[in-house]
Amino acid sequence: MLYKNERQLLAKAQEAIGKTFNEIDQHDRLSKNQKGGFGHIIEESHFGYEINSNAEPDFKELGIELKVTPFRKNKNGTLSAKERLVLNIINYMEEVHTEFETSSFWHKNRKLLLMFYEWQQEINRGDFRIIETILYDYPEEDLIIIKKDWAYIVEKIRKGEAHLLSEGDTQYLGACTKGANKNSVRQQPYSDISASQRAYSLKQSYMTSIVREVITNEKLTYFASKSELREKTLEELLQERFSLYIGMTQEEMAAQLGVPFVPSNKAFIANLISSLLGVKGTRLDKVAEFAKANIQFKTVRLKENGVPKEHMSFVNINFKEIVQEDWEESYIRDYFLETQLLFVVFQFNAQSELIFKGIKLWHMPMDTIETKVYEYWQEIRRVVNEGIQLHNTSRGVKNNLPDTKFNNVLHVRPKGRNAADQTELPDGQRITKQCYWLNDSYIANILKYM
Repeated sequence: MLYKNERQLLAKAQEAIGKTFNEIDQHDRLSKNQKGGFGHIIEESHFGYEINSNAEPDFKELGIELKVTPFRKNKNGTLSAKERLVLNIINYMEEVHTEFETSSFWHKNRKLLLMFYEWQQEINRGDFRIIETILYDYPEEDLIIIKKDWAYIVEKIRKGEAHLLSEGDTQYLGACTKGANKNSVRQQPYSDISASQRAYSLKQSYMTSIVREVITNEKLTYFASKSELREKTLEELLQERFSLYIGMTQEEMAAQLGVPFVPSNKAFIANLISSLLGVKGTRLDKVAEFAKANIQFKTVRLKENGVPKEHMSFVNINFKEIVQEDWEESYIRDYFLETQLLFVVFQFNAQSELIFKGIKLWHMPMDTIETKVYEYWQEIRRVVNEGIQLHNTSRGVKNNLPDTKFNNVLHVRPKGRNAADQTELPDGQRITKQCYWLNDSYIANILKYM
């Protein structure tokens, strides 16, 4: 069926709201258990058109692409996109000869019909239900950044570096791997090195912002104006905002920004950051550029000699999950692929005051993820599968999980409220909650040229 206008198309899409995929599926696709099958069910059974993989938008007459995408409810009650939104395959040989307006990305994905379903671990996939559907136009502020992301990706291909692309290179629009396995490669135009097949994608953090706006009516606050975003990168804008305070003590910064000087308060640094960005009182996860680009800040305190005072912690390890997951979809790989860390760096002076040294926006290099992080992930799995060895020492219970000497990048150590704050292992043993940590020496190396 051809749709005369957007209103007619949206009305048809909205007929699916409240229905399960079992109710929609007329061609028994659920029994085939195919990845991506939900999109095919909607295309074929709800809209009644044949499945295709051509370069045109699904609703060519309206220039609209259909995407069926999951979200999940978190333990704290918030909603998050379950995954990035994968768009079209990047043809390295052709894309380098286009401009943004003539690119395959813009031709196919200029406007999206998004149909959201709720993913729930405890129910049968056929019982997942369509919750909401919208026609999505990119906000002007976001489109400015997406154009820059596209330009970065294509420029890297033009340099013969398609094999070095990483999702962490960009802010909202990513170039994610797309293929059955590591052998899914494509020719690139300016290098003899085969590159992993990749597709344009909207990052999981970007999709989360859409989910929360559409379903829970959450609003985000931009710290940068449209004109600033056109003229400078996010990193340049952040450097500009923070540079005014370099050399100040935390107390001086607080006084300048009108923030109560309470360094013992966990939210103190976050309050400083939101104030200097000009969005005082806004939580950083409600700042649009931070939320959509998945920028997470980490405070680093350097000793007088420039060495970090401590290692850097992330989230607690789910041991039952880590032994079941595949590397390509593992938590830790996804985290470092998709997360940008904003290091906010202070250094102790001779009077033991913390002086603001500056910031660094950083993402882990792809080769580090695929070597050092992969080795670390494998080692945790090996130790857990063989059974973690626990024995008492004078300093507490010791285990044989990878320590700081394992690969000089990451290690495992406890991060619980106390020794009684424990988690259960797959073999039934209990252990103090353990956490992913970056080594202090690795952080020092990242910040060496600040």
